[in-house]
Amino acid sequence: MKKATRRQWITCAIVLALYLLFLLWVKSWLGLILIPLIFDVYITKKVPWTFWKKSKNATVRSVMSWVDAIVFSLIAVYFVNIYLFQNYQIPSSSLEKSLLVGDFLYVSKVSYGPRVPNTPLSMPLTQHTLPIFNTKSYIETPQWPYKRVAGFGKVKHQDIVVFNFPAGDTIALNAQLPEFYSVALGVGLDGKYLDTSKLTPEEQNSVYEAVYNKGRSIIKANPKVYGDIIYRPVDRRENYVKRCIALPGDSLQIINRDIYLNGVKQEEPEGVEFIYIVGGTGKTIPEEFFRELGLSNEDTQGYSPGSTEFVLPLTKKAKEKLLARKDLVTSIRNYNMPAGGLYPLNLHTNWSVDNYGPLWIPAKGATIELTPENLAYYERCIVAYEGNKLERKEDGVYINGQKTSSYTFQMDYYWMMGDNRHNSADSRSWGFVPEDHVVGKPILVWLSLDKDRGWFSGKIRWNRIFKMVH
Repeated sequence: MKKATRRQWITCAIVLALYLLFLLWVKSWLGLILIPLIFDVYITKKVPWTFWKKSKNATVRSVMSWVDAIVFSLIAVYFVNIYLFQNYQIPSSSLEKSLLVGDFLYVSKVSYGPRVPNTPLSMPLTQHTLPIFNTKSYIETPQWPYKRVAGFGKVKHQDIVVFNFPAGDTIALNAQLPEFYSVALGVGLDGKYLDTSKLTPEEQNSVYEAVYNKGRSIIKANPKVYGDIIYRPVDRRENYVKRCIALPGDSLQIINRDIYLNGVKQEEPEGVEFIYIVGGTGKTIPEEFFRELGLSNEDTQGYSPGSTEFVLPLTKKAKEKLLARKDLVTSIRNYNMPAGGLYPLNLHTNWSVDNYGPLWIPAKGATIELTPENLAYYERCIVAYEGNKLERKEDGVYINGQKTSSYTFQMDYYWMMGDNRHNSADSRSWGFVPEDHVVGKPILVWLSLDKDRGWFSGKIRWNRIFKMVH
């Protein structure tokens, strides 16, 4: 055995020190089993890790050098994406105008502390599906329990947060939008209107369960139409990005579009927009003026040249700027969003996206009394997120076989909403976001592409590159 040089010893010591610090950070001493391998790579060299370098065959050396570089890169990317940062592209307009469709984000995992992966055996740079092959990009075994290592801080009010879609646990592969529960409910109803307003909460839940189970059975029996029904672990669910409106322990209510936390009216971020009914003069509004208002082609789908009444999503500034153009518009008034179709689906509330709640956000360690009225709000937290078995019986509620009238939450929960308040699938649609679904915090926009423009006519939004996210 060739004696190790001083440089090799120093390099090995640095690598081992960094590796031990990493294990200390993630609090996983199972990784100590790799120390002999690291020592062998730099010092003892019992295993011929680079045997191909001594091959007389040039082709073998060339191919193996590429294999070596690719494997090293994939391993590096794997750990960087899990523990440090990840790139993310904005797919929808729910956070306009804070974030735009086509923005590429640097998402920090260390801002809130990275999660140890639930499914550690996965292909880097994929979320749940391998491109081209259209198969799972992860192996379901082993699955590790939720664990989050130390980060720089915690989620705060008004933070923009990337998280795994909570209602994305069950998926019909050919009908992934909206979430499976709404799809199954719609299939079960088969176009019929269901009025449960005169039923008790228990009766409402029974009707919901019957309709949902009917829809699920139809979906399961028609895989050619809906695709297979699969379950995705938490870290393999779709990544969403929204603004955190309420924290654990907050009481939330939306009254005439205004958000109240614990009875106090909140100031809205500058970019928040709502849909308005615009009265027009009949004169065509120039496309460039829509651009000045920050409206995309998608935003202006409700407008036809020459219209005297149409709908537009507008921020406060855009509304004022448009209203000032008396040659183009005569009035701008609120658009009243319809009630219904909101969380929780199994309870008639008569809430709307503009008038929602009041609703208490669960906090870890907090205990609530379970009532027929509030069980619909928190049942999914108790069962789907915290892994309990809940049964409704004539004599009361049973959790894990024990009759109880209260429940103590094991996790913190958050309430997420988009800044595009009338065009956002958010917590008003699917409820609370558990702490184990939080991925990270977007820090900056590193690239921004306008899908409505060509490469030689403003495709790249230069004014947004390296813009901080807030």
